[in-house]
Amino acid sequence: MPRFSIIVPVFKVQGFLRECLDSVLEQSYTDVEVIAVDDCSPDGCGAILDGYAARDPRVRVLHLPENVGLGRARNAGMPLATGDYLFFLDSDDTLTPGALRAVADRLDETADPDVLVFDYARTYWWGGTRRNVLARVLTEAGADTFSAADHPEILDLLMVVWNKVYRRAFVEREGFAFPPGYYEDTPWTFPVMLSAERIATLDRICLAYRQRRQGNILSTTSRKHFDIHDQYERVFAFVDSRPELSGWRPYLHHKMGEHCLDILSKNDRLPEEDKAEFFRLTAALFRKHRSGPVPAELRVLEGGFTRYRMRRQAGRAGRELVRRGRQVRRTAATRVRRGWSAVHEHRSLDPNLAVYSAFSHKGVLGDPAAVYAAARELAPHIRGVWVVRDEEQAALLPPETEHVLLDSLRYRQVTARATYFVNNVNWPGSLAKRPGSVHVHTHQGTPLKFMAADLLHKPGARHGLDVPQMLRRADRWDYSLVANRHSELVWDRAYPCHFTSLRSGSPRNDVLVRARPEDGEAVRARLGVPAGNRVVLYAPTRRDYVRGGHADRLDLARFADDLGGDHTLVVRLHPSLADGPARGMGLSELHRRGVVVDATDEPRVEDLMLASDALVTDYSALMFDYANLDRPIVLLADDWGAYAASRGAYFDITADAPGHVAGSQRELTWLFSSGGWRDGESARLRAGFRARFCEFDDGRAAERVVRTLMLGERAEDPAPAAPVPAQAGHDVLASS
Repeated sequence: MPRFSIIVPVFKVQGFLRECLDSVLEQSYTDVEVIAVDDCSPDGCGAILDGYAARDPRVRVLHLPENVGLGRARNAGMPLATGDYLFFLDSDDTLTPGALRAVADRLDETADPDVLVFDYARTYWWGGTRRNVLARVLTEAGADTFSAADHPEILDLLMVVWNKVYRRAFVEREGFAFPPGYYEDTPWTFPVMLSAERIATLDRICLAYRQRRQGNILSTTSRKHFDIHDQYERVFAFVDSRPELSGWRPYLHHKMGEHCLDILSKNDRLPEEDKAEFFRLTAALFRKHRSGPVPAELRVLEGGFTRYRMRRQAGRAGRELVRRGRQVRRTAATRVRRGWSAVHEHRSLDPNLAVYSAFSHKGVLGDPAAVYAAARELAPHIRGVWVVRDEEQAALLPPETEHVLLDSLRYRQVTARATYFVNNVNWPGSLAKRPGSVHVHTHQGTPLKFMAADLLHKPGARHGLDVPQMLRRADRWDYSLVANRHSELVWDRAYPCHFTSLRSGSPRNDVLVRARPEDGEAVRARLGVPAGNRVVLYAPTRRDYVRGGHADRLDLARFADDLGGDHTLVVRLHPSLADGPARGMGLSELHRRGVVVDATDEPRVEDLMLASDALVTDYSALMFDYANLDRPIVLLADDWGAYAASRGAYFDITADAPGHVAGSQRELTWLFSSGGWRDGESARLRAGFRARFCEFDDGRAAERVVRTLMLGERAEDPAPAAPVPAQAGHDVLASS
């Protein structure tokens, strides 16, 4: 029999679930069982849970046939529990290191109380942490056990289920269970705490209470908050059924009034049109259960809603004047920026107008370009307009490409009417999302390094990056395109916004999946590659631990010489380094002399991939796309430790590599001279990498996006990664 049965209800938390489970299973105290209840979660949570259960016998998964809500999901897990104590852990929260050992020691010290209350800290999405402001109550309760009557201050703590552990025999004897509803913790916690004869406290932060930017059920504006009235009725009914608890009625009456007024005062809880009704029901409940004098702060419930509102407004008058002054200035500036769109917001959207942009308005590129091409073929009635940043970029567009310049009057006209917005970078903050518009965010590949909100713990990597502003812009997304489950999980976590993940595959990779052996010949000729030469593409990424981002990790001239005259080394720097000093450190001169080919300015990186026979990279996301070609990939990872420490990484690429890993230039050269770069082990590693990261890339991603999001059709799900046509006639695995 384990000491703890940790019951974890799970619903739509795939971005946080692994962290939650790891925080339990990696505890130094191991005498636990985890009962994970999949509340019919529509995302990847069920598969994640099954994976943990397969690896760790302490994990048991219960898949519910329908969604029942948080409280009843906990109920479903309780009959499976065999531990001495029940611990209800929400699936987006985490245990702190050493928490279970501390709880177990305190239980032993206090001879197994009915309930042990411990401390917690709120952890915010932007990186902040704040301890429970009433932590002193845990210390003041003393070292011995007590009842709520002995120390009623214990009820001043947050009345939630997850900051306590409960002796299972006590819970079963009393028949405690969670009711349905929004505020199910209230009719659990009060009865439990009032019934417990022996309560103990632990003045230690054992749980990190995640404050999600979006998705917190209690911060959702809806009528569901009316549920609080029914839950307090359950509390009073419980007290009425236990005559020995009748003395708690005045206290509960006070708590109920405070709780309901707190909900009413929050701007993000109740719809404005429902607040008067909520007040009236609260006042009626308050009168019904009144027992004793009414505290001054609750007398407002004895008057009407109008009086309550006037009192609230009077208290806010001074703050409102200051706020309005700032708002007026901001609004005036916004109207100037928005121009046409601010004036014409009342005009209806054009259902046959789509606006595209890529890489901060640099042209017809990447995923948006692939979606644009598919839309022209499959939905020719939808007019596509590209946003470019200036006339210089406009001159480089393909002939007859309709476009507008960023922030021009025409740009405002088009974006005010468009229904579809497709981009791989966030749209400018001045672009307001209109109801009915569909924003499709394609991203720029599979993430290895930390992104967005995950950068908040990496101050060097996010230097100059306004993460809150980035997330406000991401709030406009309706759909996020993903090529694999890894990306789906990362984007859910890194962008805590309301969007739907579409398992479409990466549209720009369609050309790689469908590639033929001859598809790169025109690019080779344009780059000046001698006929018959093998092309090695070198694509390094930027470093956050180096000023300017560039680090010379490879002696290009020497590597090109070591490859030999029958090889051509093509170099593509990270786009952020294209205009910096990196090329002047030797790359430009080597290109002029014909030692290497500098292809940094090539607009379509897909062309370079098609033209190459092998990829050498460090930690560039290009490797995830290149894997679709099923051609050899070699990693030069001589500074992985420094890179991962400074930027942050979602997994160790050196342990889950797409091919052989070189720790130095010498090792890299040996891999090519020995033929190891394309041996059987290289193919085995690449196959595993493709299965994981090219999961939804089946060559029909762009078509899937257009049919699903623009034409409203039900597209077929992506097929698993299949053999690549281009590989059948490619010679890189043949003997030299």
